Amino acid sequence: MKTYDVAKGLLIPIFRALWRIRGRGIENVPRSGPLIVACNHLSYLDPPALGVICPRRLSYMAKAELFRIPVLGAVIRSVGAYPVDRAGSASGAIKRSVAVLRAGGAVGIFPEGTRNLTGAAQVREGVALLASLARAPVVPACVSGSDRAGRLHRISVSFGKPLYLPRDRKATREDLRTFTERIMSEIHVLAETADA
Repeated sequence: MKTYDVAKGLLIPIFRALWRIRGRGIENVPRSGPLIVACNHLSYLDPPALGVICPRRLSYMAKAELFRIPVLGAVIRSVGAYPVDRAGSASGAIKRSVAVLRAGGAVGIFPEGTRNLTGAAQVREGVALLASLARAPVVPACVSGSDRAGRLHRISVSFGKPLYLPRDRKATREDLRTFTERIMSEIHVLAETADA
């Protein structure tokens, strides 16, 4: 995906100059095979910040409304983003994500479904469902400082170790719920140690 690589090349010096971006735990990101990167969401800068630091090309689910914004819609589509209807059926976005994963690609997802500055957003089990359908590991990730980017605060992106659903059987609803909680717990740990 040439456009993705060009965009990343343009964004790296901007993020370094303005926000002194740094990455931690990059060695935890598998370099090949299906992969889901599940990240917290504080700011509109989170997707590009995650993409700048992650060593893999990431395809993102993005809310359908963004694709209706002139110019922005075309730009995010050109770098591999695809729409999800948060108010209706997400089946199209799920099918697209599974296709990306089964082809050995990486998908970036924000489990809270929206920016979550207060911690009150409802966490959805879509990440666990995708991991189950595509038999893909999930790497928890945390972007910190992006909510203070207007004051040119440093932005950090941290990655935890890959997490796996049980591989010897089909995941149950309880497995999916527990796995979602585990992913969010690991993201919170990364957030607590982000500035350490």
